Amino acid sequence: MRKIESGDLWWKNAVVYCADIETFYDWNGDGTGDIRGMTERIEYLADLGITCLWLMPFYPTSRKDDGYDITDFLSVDPRLGNLGDFVELIRTARSTGIRVIVDFVMNHTSDAHPWFKSARRSKDDPYRDYYVWSATEPKGTAKDVVFPDQEDSLWELDPRTGEYYLHHFYKHQPDLNIANPKVQEEISRTLGFWLQLGVSGFRVDAVPFLFADDGAPGDPGVFDPQEYLGDVRNFVTRRLGDAVLLGEVNVPYKDQKRFFGGSDGDGLNMQFDFIGMQHIYLSLARGDSRPLAKALRQRPKLDITSQWANFVRNHDELTLDKLSETERQEVFDAFGPDAGMQLYGRGLRRRLPSMLGGDERRMRMVYSLAFSLPGTPVLFYGEEIGMAENLDVPGRFAVRTPMQWTGDTNGGFSTAAKRRLPRPLPDGLFGPERVNAADQRQDHHSFWWFIRDLIYTYRQQPEIGWSTAEVLTQPNPAVLAHLCRENSGWAMVALHNFGADSCIVPIQLEEAPPGSVLVDLLDDLSRHELGADGRIDMQLDAYGYRWLRLLRPGDVPII
Repeated sequence: MRKIESGDLWWKNAVVYCADIETFYDWNGDGTGDIRGMTERIEYLADLGITCLWLMPFYPTSRKDDGYDITDFLSVDPRLGNLGDFVELIRTARSTGIRVIVDFVMNHTSDAHPWFKSARRSKDDPYRDYYVWSATEPKGTAKDVVFPDQEDSLWELDPRTGEYYLHHFYKHQPDLNIANPKVQEEISRTLGFWLQLGVSGFRVDAVPFLFADDGAPGDPGVFDPQEYLGDVRNFVTRRLGDAVLLGEVNVPYKDQKRFFGGSDGDGLNMQFDFIGMQHIYLSLARGDSRPLAKALRQRPKLDITSQWANFVRNHDELTLDKLSETERQEVFDAFGPDAGMQLYGRGLRRRLPSMLGGDERRMRMVYSLAFSLPGTPVLFYGEEIGMAENLDVPGRFAVRTPMQWTGDTNGGFSTAAKRRLPRPLPDGLFGPERVNAADQRQDHHSFWWFIRDLIYTYRQQPEIGWSTAEVLTQPNPAVLAHLCRENSGWAMVALHNFGADSCIVPIQLEEAPPGSVLVDLLDDLSRHELGADGRIDMQLDAYGYRWLRLLRPGDVPII
């Protein structure tokens, strides 16, 4: 397989921004966000410092699962625009230095997809084997359903043929038979189509379900999902040498490692660090950095061509499924004590600002932490202004409310009547009258400017994306002190205080020669001299944070 040169790895120090076209900006005033609206806001993203835009599904859909129930993988939902609009969006984004990646959702289709409509006509239909069927219902699958409030089995009886079809998600989303070579051809055709239109890669949905053989018909072991993942990676990089595959893989670290590829191109380039994210919230709930420190020490070391994606919030429920029941309850008690704030018994349907009661000290500390960890930071739209959820919106969609652009009607999202919006906006403390992009862009002390400055500082230190992390030993349990180190000799110490008290943090850098200094990248480049033994004590405020770049004698000064 193709060897990848380091110059192809643009995503190692990218800043990714996830947006849903339907809820981002309504250009034509019909109440629904559209591709033209997204194009109009590209300059906003460029000003913020974003280098990669990740688009949630925008394909034709039966509208039962917010676009993830797809009826055509090779087109655009007509409510959002057309393929010409999409190409113009890609062109505009490229002109500002922003790459675009799109959601790849081919572990299932909508039951309204032409393939499935044909497949259920008879057992002999040419599309029958595009899906996974069983003459009898396999037992004991209730524990494996993804949405336990909606489903009680992975299998659904199709009365037309009297057989059961597999669906890991909703019953209206039948799983594709990935072991079928014809389905693999359809996958390649779809990937190639969007690459040809100019996308720079894919966020791969539900990877453990897509590349699995638990539902594949036939003899066990005939289909090797790991080998097929390598085939997909190989196909994508043949078509576009620097394409990225960013995977949603919420499994323990030891299992997650097998989905990564290396320089031989046999797996995903990037994966979200779900384990680290969940332990950030446990540390927040306790005011104690040690749960996160333990997770970071267990984080597997990766091949140089692989990468972690660091995030605070994504578009689904804030899952806490990898915490113990006791740990999960601690987070529930701290940030979602009401049953209506929780989902599936495993997660929260809230955004960070409301969980923290709007405390910007803690909000800023958390985002500083996410950007300081080795890996690529990923933002969910609205995080840059401190948007909250609307708990009146059912389920996971509480966090997918329209973007709050101004304090005007509908938050500046649309000129249509409120009843025509995809979802109602939050009100009260986090409503658009108080939280919006226009006001914050005029205020250089706002959260938007904090995120912008954080992004630009991160981009000025591209080594963060290439570094490894070492948790430093120090006596304050509330403080996470970690050292980012890159092969060139570049090093940075990051300090983050999860506690409500200020403290002194002793740092020991034995490799620092006499005359070395630490330069505070987030505090006007103030300089702090290390002792002859490489030791220094640093002051840290309550919920404080610092990025301290190590400069040795003879290093090029930072200006």
